[in-house]
Amino acid sequence: MRDTRESRLLLVLLIAIAFALITVDIRGGQESPVDGARQAAAAVFGPVENGVAAAVDPIGNAIGAVRDSGERHTRIAALEKENAELKAELGSDDRNRNRLRELDAMLKTAGAGQYGIKGAQVVAIGAAQGFSWTVTVDVGARDGIKRDMTVLNGAGLVGRVTTVGPSTSTVLLANDPDFTVGTRMEKSDELGFATGQGDGPLLVQLLNGKAKVKEGDRLVTFGSSGDKPFVPGVPVGEIVRVDPAGGGLTRNVYVRPYVGFTKLDIVGVVVQAPRSNPRDMVLPQKPKPAPTVTVTVTPPPPDGQQAADGQKPNENQQGQDQGDATP
Repeated sequence: MRDTRESRLLLVLLIAIAFALITVDIRGGQESPVDGARQAAAAVFGPVENGVAAAVDPIGNAIGAVRDSGERHTRIAALEKENAELKAELGSDDRNRNRLRELDAMLKTAGAGQYGIKGAQVVAIGAAQGFSWTVTVDVGARDGIKRDMTVLNGAGLVGRVTTVGPSTSTVLLANDPDFTVGTRMEKSDELGFATGQGDGPLLVQLLNGKAKVKEGDRLVTFGSSGDKPFVPGVPVGEIVRVDPAGGGLTRNVYVRPYVGFTKLDIVGVVVQAPRSNPRDMVLPQKPKPAPTVTVTVTPPPPDGQQAADGQKPNENQQGQDQGDATP
């Protein structure tokens, strides 16, 4: 397209329409008029994302290579493919071990909180629905997934479901600037609201401006009405910085999330909330401090005292010798 006045006007018009749709979507919430369009997009692109994820899987590539090999290949080509297959198999073993560790950690987290979860795998990053920090998972309406369900992994809170297609769903991550979740401090029960800041720590605004907090204090989700979009007790993170108290009604703290949002793979969608609030039971155990070794040093006696003590045996010995010499 040529850089003409008409093309520039068309570009400005398209940008204005896009911002208008985003504004209507945000204000509409669950009743957003563009929700139908998002679901249609998920239905169209979800299977494609699943297919792409399957295509780049090393295990699938190795199986395809073996299936395609035959007598038409020379011996050298066969050996090259066998070598590539072995390398792929070794790589897939490492990947499978990592997945097993993630799955085990997630099941322990779900068990501690009594969350009913549906396991899923991340198949795409940054879906086409317009959010900055999103992932696509390989479960959807056919698996019982609904909008505004909590998503977690073995470390803690991952995000919430925003769009559901037949076989895939879009998850808004907790570090997205449009993400907000109610939080509760461990032990002190101070309440606040955590907002994502992209690559930075979460910004938590405590409702009590005089709350006594310090670095290392930990937070969990407070929970939502009807357990949507958030169930209670999911670990969020720990405080790394506290703004000075300025006498205001609220106080800001900065929280390092437990979840690494750039390396997500195995996650769980909470399809059944716990019967009772797990409170702090899902938080990881704090490491025990190393035992302190106490060394007791006894100072030597003063020189004068040591000299006096050294003369006593000689005097006693001299007296004893004189007594032996007396008839």
